[in-house]
Amino acid sequence: MKIVVTGGAGFIGSNLVDTLLNAGHTVVVIDNLSTGKFENLYNVKEAAKQNRFSFHQMDIRDPSAVVAFRGQDTDVVMHLAAQPDVRYSVRNPVEDADINILGTINLLQLSAEAGVRKFIYSSSGGCIYGQPDSLPVSEEAPRKAISPYGVSKNVTEEYLRYYMEAHGLNYTSLALANVYGPRQNPFGEAGVVAIFIGRIMDGVNPTIYGDGEQTRDFLYVDDAVEAYIKAIDRGEGETINIGTGVETSVNQIYRQLSEICDFDGEPVYAPPRKGELDRIALDITKAEATLGWTPRTSLVDGLKKTVEWYVKFYKK
Repeated sequence: MKIVVTGGAGFIGSNLVDTLLNAGHTVVVIDNLSTGKFENLYNVKEAAKQNRFSFHQMDIRDPSAVVAFRGQDTDVVMHLAAQPDVRYSVRNPVEDADINILGTINLLQLSAEAGVRKFIYSSSGGCIYGQPDSLPVSEEAPRKAISPYGVSKNVTEEYLRYYMEAHGLNYTSLALANVYGPRQNPFGEAGVVAIFIGRIMDGVNPTIYGDGEQTRDFLYVDDAVEAYIKAIDRGEGETINIGTGVETSVNQIYRQLSEICDFDGEPVYAPPRKGELDRIALDITKAEATLGWTPRTSLVDGLKKTVEWYVKFYKK
């Protein structure tokens, strides 16, 4: 198949591109490199020689993104490009909506016009529900997002439904947990695992915002990628949680990484930040039934694999 991947030079996107190319697909990447890095695509050289890979540096809001749909008919769009930072969305809600809502609408329109069969959307299981009444939270729970980022993800799902009804564009929305793993940016504001590893490798005590007892549902990137692959032919018209169903505190992550890295420094605690949840874990019953998907990587194994990658590739 020909598959367009937006945000394909990013953390999850580049791992997804590798898997798609290894499976023999033709992949077209759209990425403006605002947070992604072209260096993440270090495994695409052979596919490029075979004319199975191409890259377009552009914004998803740009109508010229139509270039990605030209030539061979596009079967699937996997949309990962976004403004991904909860705290940035609190500071800049207009910009967040412009990228995450209007950018997605542009892609949906281009996909409908190109006759795309399936649009796979990257939602946020950690943000769309707000602070749930009970955990793990299922897809039927009320949507009470507490950040503009979460609101933008919820609003966009209404457009997904519209384009399916009006244009026959099938979709699956994957509500991802907190994904971690190789290639995640250790210099950003989001991605606590990568940030902790980066600080530890620099010999600097990491900062924990709040008391560290806030919990997240941590999902290894390879398992997230597998969910996208499963969604190519399943889950039409559905929003599906992709996580582990397990709560893990930030303090637990810090302790496990300190042990793996043999680091004896103590974290620095700072005031909590606006828009952050206290607790979250995702009910994945629907993913198991609809996609035939379950996570396969334990937290300890995933953290070890992530540290191994950073030891090999990390640069200050």
